Amino acid sequence: MEIIPGVGVEAVKIGDPRWVVEQRLGPPVHAGIHTRAVYNSVDPTLVVTYDQDGAVELVEVGYGEHDQVFFDGVQLTYRFMDEVMADLAAKGHLGTPSDIGFDLQAGFAIFSMASLSAHELDPDAPDDDPRRIVEGVGIAPYSYFTDDQPPLNGTAEELEAWLRKRGVLPAEA
Repeated sequence: MEIIPGVGVEAVKIGDPRWVVEQRLGPPVHAGIHTRAVYNSVDPTLVVTYDQDGAVELVEVGYGEHDQVFFDGVQLTYRFMDEVMADLAAKGHLGTPSDIGFDLQAGFAIFSMASLSAHELDPDAPDDDPRRIVEGVGIAPYSYFTDDQPPLNGTAEELEAWLRKRGVLPAEA
């Protein structure tokens, strides 16, 4: 599956209304919290985050069972993260580290939740091999990944306000 940085994928684009996405992909198999939905009608699976008005604000694509995620000729998923970043940098695509991967200025992020070990790609890897495998790609404008991060070390009230702003918690009455 090819990504469109800052936009999404062919089937789901930033700004699409939820009803349009579900018309294309069918109902989600897991609705999750009201702003997130999992669609497995395609491989790899799509996870879509909606804003409080029901428009797509983030498209996430996991590594596939049969197909992987690509951008600009580079396979992004199911590869070692350092190799992916080297290939992207060679093509001029720069990014900044995040706690789980890298945010690319083109308008996407690659990430690892550390659920795969290096043995998946390198059977000879030692048990303590620290190399991370890219397990997914988040697609949104670069500012989505850099401008509106949760308040680290903030108060409970600051975190609650951030969650309300993102539509995860209902607005205060």
